[in-house]
Amino acid sequence: MKIFTFSPFGYEGALVSVEVDLRNGIPAADFAGLSDGAVKETRGRIRAAIRNSGFEFPKERVLVSLSPADLKKDGALMDLAVAAGILAAGNEENYIKERVLILGELELSGKVRSCRAVHAAVSMALSAGIRYAVVPKENLAEAREVQGIKVAGVETLAETEDVLKNTSCFLEAESHVHYGTEVSFSDDIRGTNDLKLPKRLVRAVSVAVAGKHSLLAVGAPGWGKTLAIQSLVPEIAPNLTWEEAQTVTRIRSIAGLTRGGDIPGRRPPFRIPHQTASLEGICGGGVDCRPGEISLAHNGFLFLDEAAEFRTSVLQMLRVPLESGVIALSRAGRSTTYPARFQLLMAANPCPCGNFGNKDKLCLCSGHSIRQYWNKFGVPLIDRVGIVCAMDADDEKESVSVGELRDRIRRAFEIQRRRGIYNQHLSPYELSRHFKGDEEAEGMLCTHGAENGASARDLANIRKVSLTMANMDGRETVSAADVREAISYSRKVFADLYAACFDNGGKTA
Repeated sequence: MKIFTFSPFGYEGALVSVEVDLRNGIPAADFAGLSDGAVKETRGRIRAAIRNSGFEFPKERVLVSLSPADLKKDGALMDLAVAAGILAAGNEENYIKERVLILGELELSGKVRSCRAVHAAVSMALSAGIRYAVVPKENLAEAREVQGIKVAGVETLAETEDVLKNTSCFLEAESHVHYGTEVSFSDDIRGTNDLKLPKRLVRAVSVAVAGKHSLLAVGAPGWGKTLAIQSLVPEIAPNLTWEEAQTVTRIRSIAGLTRGGDIPGRRPPFRIPHQTASLEGICGGGVDCRPGEISLAHNGFLFLDEAAEFRTSVLQMLRVPLESGVIALSRAGRSTTYPARFQLLMAANPCPCGNFGNKDKLCLCSGHSIRQYWNKFGVPLIDRVGIVCAMDADDEKESVSVGELRDRIRRAFEIQRRRGIYNQHLSPYELSRHFKGDEEAEGMLCTHGAENGASARDLANIRKVSLTMANMDGRETVSAADVREAISYSRKVFADLYAACFDNGGKTA
């Protein structure tokens, strides 16, 4: 039996080989490949766990080697693997003749505690050709999300010893259906049909979800920005494909959010960080480069409520991940790359006091304070927002029909999944291939670009959003009406609002 365990670091982590040698000498346990502090803690826990489980700790001198030796390791995560290696040393013929991954932290009583990064560890083991894994019973559901590897869940060290003697104790997960282009939704509708929300905002949110576009909703407090995004988006967002869900589960596992069997399943994540969140909390980091909010929102949504209250550095950091879909982190001479293909949703007031545009209240903000307020976003970030919904007090409100919105979004997703890429993620070359507009639509785009000095990115955003609108109607050909509506949600709207705020600073709305 060849034993492996796992050292979590970043998204990838590393497999660690566990070797145990018994030799003549004064009875003691020596460790190679762990830091001094970890050795002291691990040695005591393992010795007590072995004795309290009814086994006898070897009377020979024990040497445990964890390789690669130059890799910094989490000693607690490797307790069960080391203890199993010590029990098997000198009696290899009684154990399975396979390579096996073993994960878990030991209590002094011999009980096995749950641990993080199990999904990442099992995935890594499978890619290395390991076909058997022993994990804490609390992490069994998480480990069995990985297809192609046989897993056993254990609660004690004694149970682990029995499992390692019989391959029939390992069970392979049932094959998951690879859903392909099928589009499904959550069965849970939490009273959203009873809401009355601005019609323009509901349309903007549904188009953003249908094409995975970023969204900025601007309006005075109480106009329904936060309510629409928080209540509507989780209801109308389609389930993830099996492949998408695997990445989400792995990231949550690395962050320690799947302990106790809390598996996210196929629902896209919806993250709402607080305005005081640090740069490290949003992008990730720490001692072993854990994922931040943008990676925890991978294949889902990152909602910044009162977005202008976030630190400027946090807002500007979002630009590169929005473009590339990944975030690279470095720590202590090592680096890792997390997936970060998130959908950015932001809600903001039109000015610091929030009263601009409200006919019943007085805006007391100066032009300078409004300029500082909006400069926190910066043009490069706004350039990457496909839909800007500037709300007005006179906007018509409507009762939300989740069923109708889901039908339109389903049509758009079916087209995009058959194509193999979502509209927001289309590269310039792919956009030129898939955007098919009639003559009037193309003429409208050219006119808009010439009259407003629109950049290539602005025009690309308009093309992507108008393509989504066509897809929501089951069409792949973009009409002039689609382009006209997409222009109404373009960055020009934000620029017009910005100028209006400057002109009206310190005046009644």
